[in-house]
Amino acid sequence: MTPFAMTPETLPSWPDAAPTLIAVAAGRASAETVVRGGKVVNVHTREILDWDVAIAQGRFAYVGPDASHCIGPDTRIIEAKDHYVIPGLCDAHMHVESGMLTPAEFAAAVIPHGTTAMFTDPHEIANVLGLPGVRLMHDEARMQPCSMFVQMPSCAPSAPGLETTGHEITPDDVAEAMAWPGIVGLGEMMNFPGVVNGDPKMLAEMAATARAGKTIGGHYASPDLGPAFHAYAAGGPADDHEGTCEDDAVARVRQGMRSMMRLGSAWYDVETQITAVAERGLDPRNFILCTDDCMAGTLVNDGHMNRVLRHAIACGCDPLVALQMCTINTATHFGLEREMGSIAPGRRADLILTSNLTELPIEHVIALGQTVATDGTLIADCPHLDWPGTARRTVNMARDLSAEDFNITAPNGANEVRARVIGVLENQAPSKALTRTLPVTDGRVDTTGHPDTCQIALVERHRATGGVTNALVSGFGYRGKMAMASTVAHDSHHMIVVGTDRANMALAANRLRQVGGGVTLFADGTERALVELPIAGLMSDSPAAEVAAKAEALMGAMRDAGCTLNNAYMQHSLLALVVIPELRISDLGLVDVTKFELTDLIET
Repeated sequence: MTPFAMTPETLPSWPDAAPTLIAVAAGRASAETVVRGGKVVNVHTREILDWDVAIAQGRFAYVGPDASHCIGPDTRIIEAKDHYVIPGLCDAHMHVESGMLTPAEFAAAVIPHGTTAMFTDPHEIANVLGLPGVRLMHDEARMQPCSMFVQMPSCAPSAPGLETTGHEITPDDVAEAMAWPGIVGLGEMMNFPGVVNGDPKMLAEMAATARAGKTIGGHYASPDLGPAFHAYAAGGPADDHEGTCEDDAVARVRQGMRSMMRLGSAWYDVETQITAVAERGLDPRNFILCTDDCMAGTLVNDGHMNRVLRHAIACGCDPLVALQMCTINTATHFGLEREMGSIAPGRRADLILTSNLTELPIEHVIALGQTVATDGTLIADCPHLDWPGTARRTVNMARDLSAEDFNITAPNGANEVRARVIGVLENQAPSKALTRTLPVTDGRVDTTGHPDTCQIALVERHRATGGVTNALVSGFGYRGKMAMASTVAHDSHHMIVVGTDRANMALAANRLRQVGGGVTLFADGTERALVELPIAGLMSDSPAAEVAAKAEALMGAMRDAGCTLNNAYMQHSLLALVVIPELRISDLGLVDVTKFELTDLIET
């Protein structure tokens, strides 16, 4: 790897760079790099132009028909014949922690795929470590040879009164973070009932963001597009990525919000929404592409925003329109149109050379004016922070657990019970609220004879309370005696254990206590896979390829245990996300997310 001096920390501002950019564009000074002979895609006009590009001080100086007057004896020439020159790709909404990687390793994984800018909401680590954890993510992001902007998390806890987090985020925290150099706005406002009902804390966080002149991120995970949705839009969120159908996308843009359409490891929401542009012909300026959550395996094997862009095109979107949705539209949304998102003078010099606009081979990547990847290989250094011990010792369990901790006790004298069950939906974030009639054995609810229903438990891991919440889940297809445990449990990030056998559930939970966090799967008393996540129980600072290999082994172990869902790990990690309907689990009990209230596991 080659160390690079240019990072968001060292990049000169446009005003500071302007004298040099003017001199280069006028021919009085030489460019550092000239890309010539290519077909420049202009996302401002949706044109393809036979133009050259000159770069100086990490920014575009000249973009026009002939850059020969910008070339000096020390200018580096990149011949782009037979290639399109497109802007670097932007991910408008994503969570680094979902890749199980630190910001440095995430950047290293996605830069070769052409992602040169990310807008990341680190609310996962905020739930575990609070504002100091957000600062660690922010500081490492600023060290990278690409643009990693941070949105200050808004909702920790995501639903006050329904879960307990390791730390809480306050309006004072939000106001403090708005002054940090890499903070671009407020992270997704998941507590949409709080906004609709005028919760003072939520309003104060949004007000602090608005006063700082920054963007308020949205998250409206409800199918109700009536007065509640209109009240949410009136509160200030400027975008939303929780839409799952065309009507959702249309409703958002009609309210002046941006519709963020996501393709992550398990969320496939682009195809059902992009028809609003591709078929209905709505103005594409308010539609944006993003990933939200991508696992390391997806990043290593399938790509990042280049994968989303290809998918949007395959779904019928014009390639140039789709490109706008992950470049200039994103930059404009965050108030950065004059800073990035296009190949135009003064902007950050982020570009890609590709020989095909639909298949999108990523053959050369420049970020902040420097070549950072060629032909899928990273050539830049992505520096790490020295993560402190406080970020590495976060699995706080009072004791090892036993099989008895996972008992679901039936009412006295009952031979069977009618119980509420969390129903997992493939490739979607929402769950279904199901009911099952289950037998009682030795005073315990017994799932062993019921196809596709198993136990789920949430183990408190922040304050060592010893608490275990037990419930039921359906949809994974597990068989035999097995259990899978994870300290990734959006958003409170306690420990989630799903299993068909209580003894294996105890083994899996205790293993994660031993290693300090991660994901493990046990079957017949033996560990079949382990992904260590020592940082906050959420991330590894190992390279993405190593994490991806362990994650693939985990997925293989899940398949061996009977699970056939696509990227079922993501479904597993969302079982405690108490702001997405319909039924979830928390440290306080079973949560009915349609009513935002606790509910009983066993119906009376």
